[in-house]
Formats: sequence, C-alpha cells, structure tokens
Amino acid sequence: MKTENWILGKLDRNTDLNNTDEVTEFIMNQPISDIYKAQLAQVYSKYCRYKNIPYTKPKFKLPPSRPIRIPTEERINMIIAESGKVLATKLTLSKETGLRPIEVHTLKVKDIDFDQCLVYPTTAKRGSSRTVKISNNLASLLRTHIVRYNLKENDNVFRGSKDHYGDAFREVRDRLANKLEDPSIKTVRLYDLRHFYATMLYHKTKDILLVKRQLGHKSINNTLIYIDLEATLYNTKDEWTCRATSNDDEATKLVECGFEYVTTTPNGLMLFRKRK
Repeated sequence: MKTENWILGKLDRNTDLNNTDEVTEFIMNQPISDIYKAQLAQVYSKYCRYKNIPYTKPKFKLPPSRPIRIPTEERINMIIAESGKVLATKLTLSKETGLRPIEVHTLKVKDIDFDQCLVYPTTAKRGSSRTVKISNNLASLLRTHIVRYNLKENDNVFRGSKDHYGDAFREVRDRLANKLEDPSIKTVRLYDLRHFYATMLYHKTKDILLVKRQLGHKSINNTLIYIDLEATLYNTKDEWTCRATSNDDEATKLVECGFEYVTTTPNGLMLFRKRK
C-alpha cells in the first residue's frame, strides 16, 4: 500500500490523473524498465477502476518470471542465525507460517494465542482467513519481543513496513554470503521462506487443500505449483538425518526442529528423520 500511494503521488504530481492519455504518455516516456512501467500502469489502473474512469493499460514486453528455487532449511537457519533478535524472530515466523511479508507487518499482538500456540493473521490479497500453528520456540520468541517493547493488544507486533523487512533481510543475507564466500546464498529471496513452508507442508501431508488454506489462497490454481515443486525437490535421492528416542519430551523437540515421525519400533523406539 505504501508503494502504491507513492506511485500514485508521483503520477499526480506530474499529470492530470483524470486524463488517461496524459498519464499513459508520462509512463511510457519514463527512463525505467518495462517492469516498472507495468507497475506504474497497474497502480493507475486500480485508481481508474475506483474512479470509474475507462482505461486500457498499455502492453509491455516483460521477461519470463524467475523460477522458484526452494532453499534448504539449513541455509534458511544460517541466515536466521546471522540476524539480530527482531529480524530473527520475523524470519522464524515467516519460515514456520508462510506468512507474506506484509502479513508479518500487519500482525497484531491480539492475533497471537500463546496458550494454544496459534496465529490468526490478517490475510493479504483478499485471500481466505486462516489459523496457523507455531512452535513453542517461536511463541517464546514472540512473547519475549512483545514484553521487551512493551506492546499492547492492538499494537502491531513489528514496527516498520514490509519494504524495510525485505531490505533488512537482503542486508543480512548478502553479509552472510560475503562472509562465507558463497555467492549462491544471495539467490535466496525473502518470499522463498513462504515457498519453503508451502512445499514442506505439502511434502509432509500430500494435502494440497490444506496447503491452500494455510497459505490463505483464494484459488487452488495458485497453490498447485507446490505439487510440482515438491515432486522436483524430492525426485533426486534424498539424504536424511535420523534420530531415535523413547522419550516424549525429546520427541516433541525433534518435531519442533523439523524432524518428521517415521515409525515406532517393536521395542517402543520412535524414529524421526529430516532432510539434510
């Protein structure tokens, strides 16, 4: 919304917003890429719909969309570990819930049920409402954050905007890539944490409707991509880290750390595994 308001303000300062030809000419003459011209036209189109002004968006030749690359959990955790307390809490929330960056920043204190470890986000993009489970560890991080900043029930959990969140993520990610001399880390995008969550959820449940609900998608068509992503990701021979325990508390900790339950042996030993 902040970006849209900025774009509309820019158009308003340089054109008559009620003159579609003038606005189109201004957009077309900007020394920017077709991607950003298309963004300007999209925002103006929304304005025209609101004002009931007939408008036909110009067509732009856009590059093909970038393929989605699912980062490993290890790589995500490395970026989280490199982050400060606030950013690490945000990233853990994104990883565990698949919330969009804007949903992270519209989350209020009252949207968190600490007793049941549940989050009730305000779904963006006019999507469906949903309830998302969080781990005890994340609940503890959020509670500590709320107490530290003395936040009230109606306060947003995090200050700033989704744009600031993205900038902070990229700064830490790039710093880590330079520190480890591993430029491939720079290919990880903030939104990939949402893709990671959805792909892992489908892999564990094979329930695409559940993934749809948990992502807050309005249409199943937006969710089906995770079937292909999961199939591609697990087509190769998987390498697993395995753990065994007969203790309920240890089993709980393993699940919270991303291990999945496999089976229980005849002597009562519970087996768990997690992809390396």
